[in-house]
Amino acid sequence: MASQVPGFSALTKPGLIPGFKVSKDQLTTIVPVAVAAALSTYLLTRYFSSQSSPKSRVNMSINKDSPKVVHSFDMEDIGNKAVYCRCWRSKKFPYCDGMHTKHNEETGDNVGPLIIKKKNP
Repeated sequence: MASQVPGFSALTKPGLIPGFKVSKDQLTTIVPVAVAAALSTYLLTRYFSSQSSPKSRVNMSINKDSPKVVHSFDMEDIGNKAVYCRCWRSKKFPYCDGMHTKHNEETGDNVGPLIIKKKNP
């Protein structure tokens, strides 16, 4: 004789597991809980795998057709002060336009600009 799991009764699917019965009321509880558990596991896995991904891109849009992005400036051309972007999100790249603030809020990062000043004589 097939054994019955305690607490499950009423609904029988012939040919699945002999003696295993689940009521409709139990299904309305089990299915949403199982879906929520699966979704939570998926989202947590994606969150933690993106946190530890060493291969994520920094430059998302600047000179993507170039194998390496390089900018060079002469000190004489800078003037008294120059502010350069280090977050790669500036619309005025290589100059900073403050986009690092939004980037830091969205990602929890703490990047800021590179500021070069001439010393006053």
